[in-house]
Amino acid sequence: MKKEFKHEIKVYYEDTDSGGVVYYANYLKFLERARTEAIISLGYSNKKLLDEYGILIIVKSCKINFIKPARLEDKIHVYSKVNSLKKVSFIMNQSIRLKNQNLVEAEIRLATVNKNGKPSKIPEVLIKKLSK
Repeated sequence: MKKEFKHEIKVYYEDTDSGGVVYYANYLKFLERARTEAIISLGYSNKKLLDEYGILIIVKSCKINFIKPARLEDKIHVYSKVNSLKKVSFIMNQSIRLKNQNLVEAEIRLATVNKNGKPSKIPEVLIKKLSK
């Protein structure tokens, strides 16, 4: 079973529309932040991956389903789990929850590229950590 990562986010005024509901595009920011924190929890960072391995992790595609809105001052949790790993890409399933109720579900296809934007293999050490 692959590890599930959890990241808490508080919804601030800047995240919402005039009705106090999270603006839909901000969910993508929440998902990105949680993916970044997941990588950090494994002992890496985007800068370290670039400096030491010459790779960047980019979003190739995403499917997102908005179920219920988050609101001003909610404390939401983003759950992230690697679903599949290939040589230069992986799929991460993510959900945003409030009190164990799914608000958003997303499937994010990520790819690793070099500094020139060309596909590049995921370092073996990262594959091992993402596979645990």
